[in-house]
Amino acid sequence: MNLRRALRGCAAFIAVALMSSSVAGPARAADPYEIPVILSLTGLYAFIGKGSQVGLEGVEQVANAAGGVNGRQIKFVFQDDGSSPQTSLQLANALTAKGTPFILGPSSTATCSSVVPTVTNGPVVYCLTPGIHPAPGSWAFSANVSSDVTLVAGLRYLHQRGLKRIAILAATDASGQDQERGTDEALALPGNKDFTVVAREHFGPTDVSAAAQLTRIKAANPQALMLLCVGTPFGTGIHAVADSGIDVPVFTSNGNSTYAAMKQYAAFLPKELLFPDQPPLAIEAITDKGVRDQAVLFNKTVAGLGVKPDGIPATTWDPGWLLIGAIKRYGFSVTAAQAKDYLSTLRGYAGAMGRYDFRDVPQRGLNEQSVIITKWDTQKDWWVPVSKPGGAPS
Repeated sequence: MNLRRALRGCAAFIAVALMSSSVAGPARAADPYEIPVILSLTGLYAFIGKGSQVGLEGVEQVANAAGGVNGRQIKFVFQDDGSSPQTSLQLANALTAKGTPFILGPSSTATCSSVVPTVTNGPVVYCLTPGIHPAPGSWAFSANVSSDVTLVAGLRYLHQRGLKRIAILAATDASGQDQERGTDEALALPGNKDFTVVAREHFGPTDVSAAAQLTRIKAANPQALMLLCVGTPFGTGIHAVADSGIDVPVFTSNGNSTYAAMKQYAAFLPKELLFPDQPPLAIEAITDKGVRDQAVLFNKTVAGLGVKPDGIPATTWDPGWLLIGAIKRYGFSVTAAQAKDYLSTLRGYAGAMGRYDFRDVPQRGLNEQSVIITKWDTQKDWWVPVSKPGGAPS
């Protein structure tokens, strides 16, 4: 049966039909529009990948409950790279060969680093980690505030508290190296010249102990410790801190601000564990109403899925909505070039992570005003903000 002839004279139904990218048959709604996602659902970075999955499942639920996108349901299709950079690259190459306009993920610094250099003419790759630093104007984008910027905010907080003798303990994996480089760049800024690095130690991502490193750090008598690692190495490092008996504030990556990690390592968390965190974990410190509303929606949605709304799903929430925005703008035939243009020129978008301006902050959209230093509070069993946006103590 010819669909146009059957609907002739019924303008409302024709309008609906024209909104759809395809019609499988007169009695069946269009299949969901699929958005491919590469995550580390198993392996070393599984805790990141699984948290990232929850954030996108929340986006999917909210969007579809509101009628979908342009009247059509959406579906995030997850592929597991097993925390392997080689597998990430293989999955990305396969998706590129199929002509997908965009890919969400991968979800770790190591896996995303394998994909970004190969994307020279599309698709858009929206990495779900702050540890990637794509070149302005490139096809790669990075979620959250840059790891470099979070370290600037963290040092600002320590500096204004007078904690200027710091020690560094960094993992030797991609995340640890990125954070150590960012720390050194932040320390080189004019306002940080009076910091002193009294000790610098390293440990491998698969090491089971960092006791010897902490012995040397303790002997250097620091006022604060920068624990630069994410995931399993964080557990190794924080355990070594407790065993050493060192009693100073410990500053670590927001990639470790997960409720599961706080529960798993509860027996040996330091008295003062600090994070350069996202607005959803410090709603009371948010001054932008639009951002606050989105952060509240994120928290409510993820909690409704039976998951604590911590930092990892928060990182993926906004990228999911941003790609949906490109689909709304250009329709289901959106191209990689259109998605890239949409993101690159977007200004003023209020997300759960902050107010986005991709012209001012290319490939990322967020600046240091989206960083709020938090402290894990064992009594409240949650994070509490200890700074204003940007890292200045509150």
